Amino acid sequence: MAADIREITVISGKGGTGKTSLTASFAVLAQNAVMADCDVDAADLHLLLSPEERQRHRFDSGRLAAIAPERCTGCGLCLKHCRFGAVSVSGGKCSISPESCEGCGVCVRVCPAGAIDFPERHCGRWMVSETRCGPMVHARLAAAAENSGKLVSIVRSQARMLARESGRGLIITDGPPGIGCPVIASLTGTSLAVAVTEPTVSGEHDLLRVLSLAGHFGVPQAVCVNKWDLNPEMAARIEEKAAGAGARIAGRIRYDPAVTKAQIEAKAVVETDAPSAGDIRNIWNKLK
Repeated sequence: MAADIREITVISGKGGTGKTSLTASFAVLAQNAVMADCDVDAADLHLLLSPEERQRHRFDSGRLAAIAPERCTGCGLCLKHCRFGAVSVSGGKCSISPESCEGCGVCVRVCPAGAIDFPERHCGRWMVSETRCGPMVHARLAAAAENSGKLVSIVRSQARMLARESGRGLIITDGPPGIGCPVIASLTGTSLAVAVTEPTVSGEHDLLRVLSLAGHFGVPQAVCVNKWDLNPEMAARIEEKAAGAGARIAGRIRYDPAVTKAQIEAKAVVETDAPSAGDIRNIWNKLK
């Protein structure tokens, strides 16, 4: 990350904590930022920011083996050496299931007839769009496709490029949930990780895991407890443990049925008169 560009990445230990709703509200409040949706497996920031697509790019990653039947001699060496059960034989010809192929390339090496092609695998797409809050880079991973971490890295690098070219000093990123590869790709080098959680036992557990991950990479952390008033005692316990883990407490958001109404209307919460909009504004002012 360039020294003059800051990035706030909103994460959560699990899905459904309100991460995207908070990110959209931050985008509206910032106004002069670049948005990046790094939740490429289940992207939904576009549902609230209604982007108008300006560019679309193909995402290819890894390789996929495919047997040309006219060149196949049916020797079965590919079947013998495939460790993933992707090869089958029918009518004296071998074929490879694209759903089972791991792209290791062993079959390509052992085929004496050179009958196996090994093209790059089409894994999805990434887009550059314009929203009412500014430019946005987002992506969609294809069904059953892999390499989501690599796609996240592309989204982030393109967002940085947009920020430099447009003179914007802030990137607001909607990160993926959990602690896996796409989360790691979203966190490394970011200026601040804002972790959203809920006042439940599982929320506490998952939050501490994602804070540990962010701490491992030396990323400053802040914590927001959503729907805190459903269990005030648990909310206080989570904040105490988060502070003990080295995180700042950014604030609390009350339970508010108006949030669902805002989602249905494709609006950020702070674009409505929802009671929780004030809570989010307070959090944003503290983070600034």
